[in-house]
Amino acid sequence: MSDRSPMLAQPMRPPSAGRITACAGFFLLGAVVGAAGALVQPGWFPGGLLLALAGEAGLVLGAARVTRGRSGGVAAAAGWMLAVVLLTASRPEGDFLFAAGAGSYLFLLGGIGVAVICATLAPRRQPDGDPVRLGK
Repeated sequence: MSDRSPMLAQPMRPPSAGRITACAGFFLLGAVVGAAGALVQPGWFPGGLLLALAGEAGLVLGAARVTRGRSGGVAAAAGWMLAVVLLTASRPEGDFLFAAGAGSYLFLLGGIGVAVICATLAPRRQPDGDPVRLGK
């Protein structure tokens, strides 16, 4: 049992108040970027779609870098997805924001793909202490 890494024996610490506040802020910012992207993407079809997806990618990667972990990126992506899913629902009056076209579907599916890719590529938070090397 003594050959186990000390990293595995450390108990998990609860997140700090600053991290929780940052993730809540990134969640709200993700919702704003999702709503803005939903309005921009049909305006200038190829350019608006690329601008909306680039804005989402920048937000998710930036949030992950600020929090030095995946939690910020996941919070921003969750806010984006919630806003976009709520905006896809039609109202009782018959109003809707997303038309049934290729651009809307590319925005929805491409945005989910971008969010997953950016949240997974985000740097992981390293444990405190000395760096661990294999073979030492």
